[in-house]
Amino acid sequence: MNQTNKLLVDIDNLHKSYSNKQIETKALQGVSLAIYQGEFVAITGPSGCGKSTLLSIMGLMDSATSGHYTVAGVDTKDLKVDQKTMIRNKHIGFVFQSFNLIDEMTVFDNIALILEHRKTPKAEIKQRVEEVLSQVDMLPRQHYRPNQLSGGQQQRIAIARALVGNPDLILVDEPTGNLDTINGDKVMALLEKLNKDGATIVMVTHDTRYVRCASRQIQLLDGEIITEKQLEGVA
Repeated sequence: MNQTNKLLVDIDNLHKSYSNKQIETKALQGVSLAIYQGEFVAITGPSGCGKSTLLSIMGLMDSATSGHYTVAGVDTKDLKVDQKTMIRNKHIGFVFQSFNLIDEMTVFDNIALILEHRKTPKAEIKQRVEEVLSQVDMLPRQHYRPNQLSGGQQQRIAIARALVGNPDLILVDEPTGNLDTINGDKVMALLEKLNKDGATIVMVTHDTRYVRCASRQIQLLDGEIITEKQLEGVA
């Protein structure tokens, strides 16, 4: 980990409730959290504890009921949908458990999408996509379609897609959930390398084997942070 003193994520007293008819479910209850540039943070806890809800709010794909969330210096409280999309496009990369790749498009085109939305020149898109594919050792597969790849390869492509826009923050949701142990280990080794190269990563995982890859662990239970500990020096 190459942590700096630059505060990247500032979450203060975050609450999230879902209402269904007469039932209210409290997904998050007073979560406060600071994440600094260069950290690798693992968020853990049992099913239904609020891990994915917290990650979705951090990724601006969901909104808190109350509380404040600032990312890369931007207060997200009153942002409209198109503003959230713009902030997400500029500052945040997201890696999903189910990959979320578009089967009708090649690997290259899947990764290039975010840069096309930014109106990036074609030559620059080609250079950047090839750079991130090289980072994840998938350059020879750039003209394949996702359904021609293994699960481990698809997750590498999903990581390349998250990297291509040079985001300040990479959010990773259960990156090994759909992978066997061998491919899971390879994906986690890749995330560790990216963090050593300077990427700031927040990962939700239920797999305790991979918590050791992070520099800090945050454990949730019933929507609250119950423990938080540094993991530096853990092999």
